[in-house]
Amino acid sequence: MRCLAVCHSELVIRTLAQVLPPSFDVDFLVESRPLAKRLHDAGLAAAGGDLRKTETYVRADVSPGTCVLIEDHARRSPAPALEAVFDAGAALVYLLEMPDGRDDGARAARQERLRNKFPELSFLSLPELVGPPLVNELSRSMTRGRVQQYQRYFNDANRILILLHNDPDPDAMASGLALRNLLRRTKTTAIIGALQGVTRPENLRMVNLLDIQVETVTPQDFGGFDRVAMVDVQPHYFGGLVDRVDLVIDHHPPQPGYSAVFRDIRPDYGSTCTILTEHLRAVDVNISERTATAMLYAIKSDTLFFNRQANAVDIEAFSYLYPLADAAMIRKMEGAELTLDRLEYVARAYRTGCASEQVFCAFLGAVSREDFIPYVADFFLQVEDVKWTFVSGVVGDNLVIAVRNLGYARNAGELVRKLFSDIGSAGGHRAMAKAVIPVEAFRGKYHLLSDDAINLTIRSAALQVLREHAVTEKKKDSPRT
Repeated sequence: MRCLAVCHSELVIRTLAQVLPPSFDVDFLVESRPLAKRLHDAGLAAAGGDLRKTETYVRADVSPGTCVLIEDHARRSPAPALEAVFDAGAALVYLLEMPDGRDDGARAARQERLRNKFPELSFLSLPELVGPPLVNELSRSMTRGRVQQYQRYFNDANRILILLHNDPDPDAMASGLALRNLLRRTKTTAIIGALQGVTRPENLRMVNLLDIQVETVTPQDFGGFDRVAMVDVQPHYFGGLVDRVDLVIDHHPPQPGYSAVFRDIRPDYGSTCTILTEHLRAVDVNISERTATAMLYAIKSDTLFFNRQANAVDIEAFSYLYPLADAAMIRKMEGAELTLDRLEYVARAYRTGCASEQVFCAFLGAVSREDFIPYVADFFLQVEDVKWTFVSGVVGDNLVIAVRNLGYARNAGELVRKLFSDIGSAGGHRAMAKAVIPVEAFRGKYHLLSDDAINLTIRSAALQVLREHAVTEKKKDSPRT
């Protein structure tokens, strides 16, 4: 769209040149010919002329399809310029109001007087126009300052440990690569480590295809590092093994009980890689194809391709990384999603599970790997008329419960905390949550003697909470008498 900006001050001109999107073909019209020349020399399309004369706008080739922005001059009525531009054939005219100390009543009265004379006139304030871009730039500046702080803090360290959670997933591993890139380190000076290594088929495929090295470390190894950073996890996860860390970057809800020199925790983001994409962009670090591929795959994986816990920042990060990544490599990594082992547990859940009131519950019994449990929960959420899934299984001495929902109902994290936080670890996001409970503690609370009753107990407890929530919401929506 062609836009003609009629301005009086250079500050407004520079601001409009920055905030108007590329889809606007902007010409500037000013009264001062020296200012027009200065703007022209700076690369802006600008011309000078008498803003109160119709011929000025005719020469500027104003038409009904031209968007005209007229800066409201503080010491001069805009009426002559408005009359001239409408006489020249303009139809899309906006008066760009500047902060001038008028109260809301005086501003409204003035707008009414102008609109009575120029019925087609619209009003736009400068803060409305520059607000979002300005906020974005301020946010990026704040991120840049934060990143530069921890870059300096890590700069003099000989060896750094980037610690991931057990059995790391794509978001954890890609975040480790991104942080190492951000700190300008190599794999010898910044180790990506985990207490338990990678086991899931698709994650092993990612490791092999992208040549990611995740070293197995022990708590005794921590002292051999000058700095310890965590990505996609917080110290509470390790059950007291770590109570102090130098840096935490995570998208899970913040947890207490530890100290950190720096932390960037954003639970409204769909992945930790989204946070690190902002960090890398803020300080203009080049992202290699390998790292971009890992990060793009991680964002897709953690958000189920934007079907779970995703928002505009995740989409923006995905859009930024996409041209930098190897799409063919991502398709190759995604080929490991369906395995015979996973199908076996899906079949087990189908045989033993039950669905009622749009809730599917299943108990898988003893499970060889914890990741089978959330996989089955995600799988059955795709079934028609299922809005919640509660899938549980025994891993070692713990009962692990994975909860999923469609994201617009009751908060899954709040639900599992209400049900199970008194006997184990429980929490998560609105659309996904997990509880890890010692089996004996679960049996003790619900007085269970056999595994057969576990699924029925979880189902009954979950349905009760969901019914109570539905009654509360219905009362809120009922009209008051």
